[in-house]
Amino acid sequence: MPNESSQIVQRLWNYCNVLRDDGVSYGDYVEQLTYLLFLKMADEQERLSKKKTAIPEELGWQSLVQKDGDDLEVHYRHTLTSLGKEKGMLGVIFRKAQNKIQDPAKLKRLVELINAETWIGMEADVKGDIYEGLLEKNAEDIKSGAGQYFTPRALINAMVAVMKPQPRQTICDPACGTGGFFLASHAKISKLPNLDIDDKKFLKFNTFKGWEIVDSAARLCVMNLFLHGIGGEDSPVVVGDSLATDPGTRFNIVMTNPPFGKKSSVTIVNGEGKADRESIVYERQDFWATTSNKQLNFVQHIKTLLKINGRAAVVVPDNVLFEGGAGETVRKKLLSECDVHTLLRLPTGIFYAQGVKANVIFFDRKPASEKPWTDKLWIYDLRTNKHFTLKTNSLKFEDLKDFIQCYNPDNRHDRKETERFKSFTYEDIIKRDKTSLDIFWLKDESLEDSANLPDPELIATEIADNLEAALEQFKEITDRLRKNS
Repeated sequence: MPNESSQIVQRLWNYCNVLRDDGVSYGDYVEQLTYLLFLKMADEQERLSKKKTAIPEELGWQSLVQKDGDDLEVHYRHTLTSLGKEKGMLGVIFRKAQNKIQDPAKLKRLVELINAETWIGMEADVKGDIYEGLLEKNAEDIKSGAGQYFTPRALINAMVAVMKPQPRQTICDPACGTGGFFLASHAKISKLPNLDIDDKKFLKFNTFKGWEIVDSAARLCVMNLFLHGIGGEDSPVVVGDSLATDPGTRFNIVMTNPPFGKKSSVTIVNGEGKADRESIVYERQDFWATTSNKQLNFVQHIKTLLKINGRAAVVVPDNVLFEGGAGETVRKKLLSECDVHTLLRLPTGIFYAQGVKANVIFFDRKPASEKPWTDKLWIYDLRTNKHFTLKTNSLKFEDLKDFIQCYNPDNRHDRKETERFKSFTYEDIIKRDKTSLDIFWLKDESLEDSANLPDPELIATEIADNLEAALEQFKEITDRLRKNS
């Protein structure tokens, strides 16, 4: 089965190269596959599984198979436009859909390729493998921008392994990209023993909720969910900016990798701070600090999304750990109002955005209390003296097994220190300059041997990031001085 799926991926991708020569980008190609695969599978559901779909017969797969030449291109364009006006998952998948394959002969060939396979007849994981293989190839094409929402599968699986989602728990990703956290959680829960009919129904229709601001990413996510049998008439994914408002719904678990990049054109105002007159302003009374730093805003937003005793695992860049001003305010509030119990320092070379230094923060939301909830922060250093690349030495699940064992998901209150896993008390952290969580203790071997120095481009990127963070802090100070004068 794995060979079968990889062969289909390769076959479709080989044809993608033909389309690319014709001016169709990888991203556009995967997008067209999204539309066509959905239509083919919906047709198979009706014919083979006798399950009625919401797609009108005149816009269905057979209407495409029966046409050729210019008639096919015109009808395909009409199909995309019409389905984009539908409600629910259909509307999300075909939202703003356009035909990018202008050559009718190439469009006909792609329809024939997809028509030659029986997709519904395959096992769910094989269908997923095929589609995720295409997504991964798309993400490898850095110019397509797909890397901005593609989280390494090994990291997703490790985060899900320590979070241990259970039946009837609700899971949210406010920046869900292509739905990696949903799929891994679904796979984990599906394999649990003794699931009853109601558990399975809840898993399909009620477990997952996501937001995604990028149309193409949301479309890929919904298609991915459909391929894995997740969701019903209503889409689990909302296309829009999740930071714009508090949705009012609270969740048991939030797992997410918000988009990288420090600045946003939007400043979040919590009622106390002031925003630049040029900024687009969101009024968020539930936030602790006013800032245009997207990651800090996501951390605050995730705290809001959690139920009391709800649990979060969030990928954040290093600046969230040490940035002053709003960053210090957010960290102090988070340590006090939540139990911030674990931090995973990630290595470089695992994301498509090169040189990114990121971490995973694990915290539980707690009820109001006069005393701070954080007791000990356990930090696992997977960065120092670790070297990964996207292709020749990619991050694998095995590389994260020691972290999972140290985390001890069965009883995280029973942990032991190791060379890479150390604990720091709340008192230790609160005394640090700016309440910085950027803590490390291992000796970096590359600093002792000039031959092991990082690539000059990575050094330059790191310097630029540090300068940008410093300039942002100076700007915040200047703004405050100006407003107080």
